[in-house]
Amino acid sequence: MLLEAPLVQAVQESGASGGLLYLLPPGADYLQLTVLTGISRRIVAPWEQVRLAAGVPVADAVRDRRLVWLHDYEEMARRYPRTALVLPYPFAVAAAPITTGADVWGALALMWPGTHPPELAQQESDALHSCCERLGLLLEGAADSDHPVLPGREPRLIPSLRTRAPAAAEALAAFDFAERLPEGCCALDLDGRITFVTAGATELVGAEAPDLLGALPWEALPWLDDPGFEDHYRAAVISRRSVSFTALRPPDRRLSFQLLPDAGGLSVLITPAVGPGSAGTPAPRQLPEPVGPSRADMLYHLLHLAATLSEAVGVRDVMERVASQLMSAFDIQALALLTAEEGRLRAVGQRGFTATLMARMDATLLTEETAAVQVLNSGVPAFFATSEDLVRAYPNVVVHEDVAACAFLPLIASGSPVGLLVLGYDRPFPWTPQERAALTSLAGVIAQALDRAILYDAQHQLARSLQAGLLPAALPAVPGLDVAARYLPAGRTIDVGGDFYDLVRLDGRTAAAAIGDVQGHNVNAAALMGQVRTAVHATAGAPPGEVLARTNRLLTDMDAHLLTSCLYVQLDLAQHRARLATAGHLPPICRHPDGRAEVLTLPPGLLLGVDPDADYPTIEVPFHPGSTLALYTDGLVEAPGCDIEEAMGSLADRLAQSPPGPMGALADTLVQQTEPSAPRTDDVALLLIHHTPPGTRPVGK
Repeated sequence: MLLEAPLVQAVQESGASGGLLYLLPPGADYLQLTVLTGISRRIVAPWEQVRLAAGVPVADAVRDRRLVWLHDYEEMARRYPRTALVLPYPFAVAAAPITTGADVWGALALMWPGTHPPELAQQESDALHSCCERLGLLLEGAADSDHPVLPGREPRLIPSLRTRAPAAAEALAAFDFAERLPEGCCALDLDGRITFVTAGATELVGAEAPDLLGALPWEALPWLDDPGFEDHYRAAVISRRSVSFTALRPPDRRLSFQLLPDAGGLSVLITPAVGPGSAGTPAPRQLPEPVGPSRADMLYHLLHLAATLSEAVGVRDVMERVASQLMSAFDIQALALLTAEEGRLRAVGQRGFTATLMARMDATLLTEETAAVQVLNSGVPAFFATSEDLVRAYPNVVVHEDVAACAFLPLIASGSPVGLLVLGYDRPFPWTPQERAALTSLAGVIAQALDRAILYDAQHQLARSLQAGLLPAALPAVPGLDVAARYLPAGRTIDVGGDFYDLVRLDGRTAAAAIGDVQGHNVNAAALMGQVRTAVHATAGAPPGEVLARTNRLLTDMDAHLLTSCLYVQLDLAQHRARLATAGHLPPICRHPDGRAEVLTLPPGLLLGVDPDADYPTIEVPFHPGSTLALYTDGLVEAPGCDIEEAMGSLADRLAQSPPGPMGALADTLVQQTEPSAPRTDDVALLLIHHTPPGTRPVGK
C-alpha cells in the first residue's frame, strides 16, 4: 500500500493510461516490477525483471539517471528495436529514475495512448517527477527504519478506479440493457479473460456462458486460436484505440468483433459480418489493416535468422545466410554487407548491387560524409523511400539508376560499430514502422553474429599463420627423391594443431624424414610441436632409435603433460635401405617397385614424454628405386566407428592402385579421397617419399 497511492496519483494527474513501478533490490543488478496499473501483467511479462545493462527504457533511465521519453512507435523502433518488435503498437512512454541524493531506488514508467503529442506536457512531466520524489522519500524512510520495501514474489496489479459504483438495481438494469441489444456483447479484463457475456454473444460464438466466463477467448473458442486475435487484443489494450476485425466461425459464418478499450479492460461488440452494400445491418467501421509484416511474422523472422546465424562460421558465411533469409522475407532486391576495419568500410559480399556501386563503397574512409559512414558512426538506421530522399539528405551522393529506394542499417555489437547492412529496392519503398522495427531488430542479431564471425576469422588466420610458421616452408631437394607433403587443418576449428612433418638432407646420398602428432589443438600443442620438430631436426643423422630417445628425454624434462607420437626414418639411397623407429605413431606404408603396397610392421615404442628411459628399437627395410614411403597422421585414416587397421589397409590399397606420376599429384589424390563429408575433427599430415631411378631430377613439393 505504501507505493500504490503515489503511482495511482501520478497516473491520474498525468492522464496516463497505465503505470509501472520498478524497485532496485539492494546490491542487485536488475530492476523488479513491483506495482502496475492500467496494463495487463501478461503483456509486460517479458519485462518483469530488467537487467540494468539491458537496452530497455527503464534500465537506461536508472543507469543514466535521466528521463527517457519516447513519443511514438517509430522512435521506439529506432532506439529500442527489440522492445518495439515485441510491442509493435502505437503508444508513448516516459521512464524516470527514483532517487534520493546518490541512492537509486528504482524507476517509474508511465504510458499514454498512441495519439499523444510529440512533446511531454509540463503537467505530465511534473506529475512524473513529483511521484518519483515522493516514492524516493518513502523508500528511503523505510530503509532508514530498518523496514526496507522489497519487491514481492509477483507484481501487484492495482485495479482501475471506477468513477462510481452502481447500486444493485442499477447493475441489474445494465445487465437487462445489454441482453436486449441485437448484437452480442462481452467484457474482457486487462488480461483478456471474459468477465461478462450476453446470451446473444453465446449464440453467435456457439458456446455456453459457463465455458466462456473466466477464460481467454482464443483458448475457449478453437476457431479464434490464432495469433492475430491476441494481437488485436494487445493492440487495443496498449494503444487504447478501438480495433475491429472479422473471424470465421466454422463452417461458414463470419463474425465481426469490435474491441473498445479503457483503463479497466475491453468491451467487445460481436455482430454477423455483413459486407458494405449488402442487405441487412451495415458492417461496423473497421480500422485499416496495418501494412507490412505482422508481429508474428516479425518474431518468426527474428527467431529463424537467429537460429540460422548461430551456425554461421566466418564473415562470408554470415553474408550468405543473411542474404538468403532477409531478401525474400522483406522483398529486398539488393543487399550488401560491409565491415568496419582499420578506419575503412570493407565490402564482404553482396547480392543484386553492381560491381561499380560496391567498388564505390568498398574502402570508404570512416571520416567521409557519406550516408553509409554517417549511419555507421551515429548508430541510427536511415531509410530512404526514394532516391530523391537520399539526394536531399546527401546532395553529393551518386545514385545508381537501378536503386529506387535504400536503407542503411548500422551493425552495433557491445556498443561498438562492427559493420553496415545496405538494402536496395528497385521501386520506391515507404517502410511501415513495423518494417523498420523488424529490420532494426534483425540488424542487432546480425551484428552479434558478424562480431563473432570477425573474431573467428581473425583467430582462424592467426592460427593458420602460426601453423604455417611451425611447418617447413618448403621441403629440401634431395638427389634421388621425389617428395611431397600436405597438411589440412581440422574442419571449422580455430585452434592450431600438433601435427608436424620434416625432411632433412644429411649428405648427398642420405636423408631423414619425420612425422608426428602432439596431443591437443591449442597454442601449447603447437609450441610443443615446434620444439619436437626442432629437437628431431637437430639430432637428425644419429640412429633412428637414438633420435627418438634424445627427443623423449627432452620432453620428459620439460614436463609438458602432452603426449607426442613420432615416426623417424633414415634413408640411405646408396645402399637402398631405410631404417625406422616409432614412438607410438602409426606405421608407414611402403609401395614397392612392383606396385605392391604394405603396411610396415615396426616394433612398438612408447609415446614421447612418458618415460625418460624408454627405448626405441630400430628396424631396417629395403628402399629400392621405384619405392614409395607414405608417412601420415591419424587424421588421414581415422573416422568415427572406423576400424584403424581396416583404414590403414584401405590407404595401402589406394596407394597401390594409384598410377605412376609426381608425388604432388599423388598426395592431392590421397588427401581428397580421404576427406570426409562432415567437418574433420583432427588435422591431417601426409609426407610421401619416392626413391627415383638414377638420373631423375629431385622434386620437393
